Amino acid sequence: MRPERRGWLWALLASLALAACAAPPPRPGPPVDEREAIAARLRADIAVLASDEFAGRKPGTPGGRATWAYLERRMAEIGLVSGTGDPGSYWRLPVELVASAPETARLVLTHRSRSLAVPEEAAAVFTPRRRALAVGGPGTGVPVVFVGYGDGSVLGDALAGAIAVMLADPPRDAARREALLRQRATAVVTVLPDAAALAAVRRREGRARLELASEEADRLTAYLTEDALAEVLGPKRWARLRAEAQTSAFEPLELNLAMTLEATSDRREFVSYNVIGRIPGTAPGSGAVLLLAHWDHLGECAPPEATDRICNGAADNASGLAVLLELARRLRAGPPLGRDIYVLAVTAEEDGLLGTRAFIKAPPLPLESILAAFNFDMVALAPAGAPLGFVGRGQTKLDGLILETIAASGRRLGDQALADSFLQRQDGWALNQHGVPAVLLSSTYGSEAVLRPFLDSHYHRPSDEARRIELGGAIDDLLLHERLIRLIADPARYQPPPAARP
Repeated sequence: MRPERRGWLWALLASLALAACAAPPPRPGPPVDEREAIAARLRADIAVLASDEFAGRKPGTPGGRATWAYLERRMAEIGLVSGTGDPGSYWRLPVELVASAPETARLVLTHRSRSLAVPEEAAAVFTPRRRALAVGGPGTGVPVVFVGYGDGSVLGDALAGAIAVMLADPPRDAARREALLRQRATAVVTVLPDAAALAAVRRREGRARLELASEEADRLTAYLTEDALAEVLGPKRWARLRAEAQTSAFEPLELNLAMTLEATSDRREFVSYNVIGRIPGTAPGSGAVLLLAHWDHLGECAPPEATDRICNGAADNASGLAVLLELARRLRAGPPLGRDIYVLAVTAEEDGLLGTRAFIKAPPLPLESILAAFNFDMVALAPAGAPLGFVGRGQTKLDGLILETIAASGRRLGDQALADSFLQRQDGWALNQHGVPAVLLSSTYGSEAVLRPFLDSHYHRPSDEARRIELGGAIDDLLLHERLIRLIADPARYQPPPAARP
């Protein structure tokens, strides 16, 4: 063989050797027909959960009851067993809730001979109770204490039973109000600069709200304008009080002012449910993986005169439930898993992650035994191949494992700032605050181009319907989760950091 041909041969052999040492190509996805089958199952669940018959899946309504009954049936069909740990309540974890909506309010100020029933445009009073009344001032035994821009903490127990009056300082108001109520103030009155500020409070506080019964506080809060208070105290006296409150030497003082505050609300106590199933693992005691999605939505959300009043919540969050069920089906049907897999559909997410908070208060398994939690929320927006949003990155010790699995799957990460902006708006946040490593991996949160049109046009509106969903990215994300969960559920392949061990 001539020397130049020998050199060519050695070059060819070297290039083949280098190719053999290179990283393997990304694993191929499932065949097209398998993706189509997954899509068909997802669409079937979404079509039911987002139908008008379920009326927007609002907790405490027939639509809510239909939702948890459907989830129970689907979990049984998939082959899950109960995750409640309670033979008397096979699928359901009760969540006791209180719904309240403001009805009437009255605020009367009296200073010496001057008395004023403050008109509605200048005052508002709120309570979650059916009726609350507070009377304070000279001769009542209940002092009216002006705390200015402070939180009354310098008074300690001396504030107990008093009506506290504070000046508005919006960035700090909520924390100051809570501090005053913790000191057992009978009521907290916030003095607002004008009627526009009061109108903003009415929009925020005047709507119906839902709370966990275990977290409900017996509170009476009121708001009034500076002009209303100045009319009774006198403009000069009020100006002096405001000026004094801005000095470093200011200390809370008792006002020579009588106040009567009264409010009523339409109140209802009821029980909703988290629904939870389990895939038993073959290695008991080795920890668990939690999969969760919220089942609730807004019910009827459009004005009475609207043609379509129902917020069906197809993307938010019938899609998350559908992916949760399909993922559970695939995990149950595949090779046995070492660790337990819990499949949790939570109630009342829309009202402040209430279902997840209830789960945390009374978990059916020790929270410290949950090695990883994966949330599925509003997942059916992106097309196949879209970048992945990683909500919760940097919050847990799962980052390295997740990033390796993403890379091995041939996926690419999207806009991290966008994903980070949703960190506290989803159920995983509540779990993270109690030591459970939780993330939300979805192509919905990988790009503004995907998410923004939905938020601007269909989010929390009747137009969030099943016909608008896009499942390409959701299927990509489902398959990534299956790979990741199988890894974490295998004690031989994944051992958590010591601090996270069960």
